[in-house]
Amino acid sequence: MNYYFIAAAILGFLTCIGHFTYGVKQYLNPMLAASFDPVAKAIMHCVFHYVSAFLVLSTLVLAVCGLDLVSYMQGISLVLFVALNFALFAVWQIYFAFFSDINSPFKHLFQWTLFSSISALSLMGIYFT
Repeated sequence: MNYYFIAAAILGFLTCIGHFTYGVKQYLNPMLAASFDPVAKAIMHCVFHYVSAFLVLSTLVLAVCGLDLVSYMQGISLVLFVALNFALFAVWQIYFAFFSDINSPFKHLFQWTLFSSISALSLMGIYFT
């Protein structure tokens, strides 16, 4: 059992809950109600759910690998892929926060903290166990 992966999976689960509650209420619904090109709106709706699928599948991968339900070598490869994706999400969001015109961007673009924590815990599980 890898407790780092389990901790990352728990954070992933909390991220999923936030995505499906706060994200739908604060982002998806207002975006769908806004008046702009219907094609762009449909694409953004799809992108929201692409992220949903990634968050759910990544959380499942972290949980399954944390519980040692897959072989060690396959698990390490999967977790490394998940960790690098979350790290890139965090870096990209921090970049946008620095260069955006949003007032207090880190108040509104806070997900990088979860993404970087999931990535760090995943990498710790790979290298410290």
